[in-house]
Amino acid sequence: MFRLDAGSGVPIYRQLVQQVRQEVMLGRLKPGEQLPTVKELVEVLAVNPNTVVKAYGELEHAGIVVRRQGVGTFVASAPPTSPLDAPPALLTPLVRWVRRARQQGLSAEQIRALVAVALDEPGAGEDVHRSAGGAA
Repeated sequence: MFRLDAGSGVPIYRQLVQQVRQEVMLGRLKPGEQLPTVKELVEVLAVNPNTVVKAYGELEHAGIVVRRQGVGTFVASAPPTSPLDAPPALLTPLVRWVRRARQQGLSAEQIRALVAVALDEPGAGEDVHRSAGGAA
């Protein structure tokens, strides 16, 4: 479930937080679903237990997960991030674009940077529901 990129410059705990947020937003982690235990993540990812505890603590503070002493960490019943239902008409071309970018030798970090630039482009935040005549 988790992928770490040691060369990204992003702290490991922050990568874990971002990935859990993303999984909840994409609906891959559902309310009430249990996250791996600290011990499981330490074994699988070969990270310090404090790193996982810090990530889970930040997720709990954000209201994304709840920790139950002696039981585990679970996705909150009403996380502040609602699941995103990405239409295939948007997701499919995006996945193809990312594949092409990787084939061209771009790293995940470089791809993220390009997406960030595209989001900041003038017009990227405009209302897409305007009619062809320009009237709203």
